[in-house]
Amino acid sequence: MASSACRCFETAALLGDCRMLAWVLMPDHVHWLFQLGDRHSLDSIVNRLKSASARSANATMGRTGTLWARSYFDHAVRTDEDLLTMARYIVANPLRAGLVDSVRHYPYWNSSWLP
Repeated sequence: MASSACRCFETAALLGDCRMLAWVLMPDHVHWLFQLGDRHSLDSIVNRLKSASARSANATMGRTGTLWARSYFDHAVRTDEDLLTMARYIVANPLRAGLVDSVRHYPYWNSSWLP
């Protein structure tokens, strides 16, 4: 289920002119860090990612229905340095949550900056 949802997070057709910088899928939520383009609003990108990943995960589990909460929290990042700090923070979520001893052992994340 998680792998099928994660595949959607970097799908060019869903992102449009938005660029995914980092993401991590947690057991009960997801964190995305992306750079918006000019053509699509934050709402439209989030809705597309939630919709496509829910459809994919539901198909894998043989079920239908809601996967994600309707609302979301957003935060604007202002500088390139803040972007790297935020990417590291996002990717370290499983470590802070005690899910793994090393981020390298958690399979559901990616970042364009971090190895």
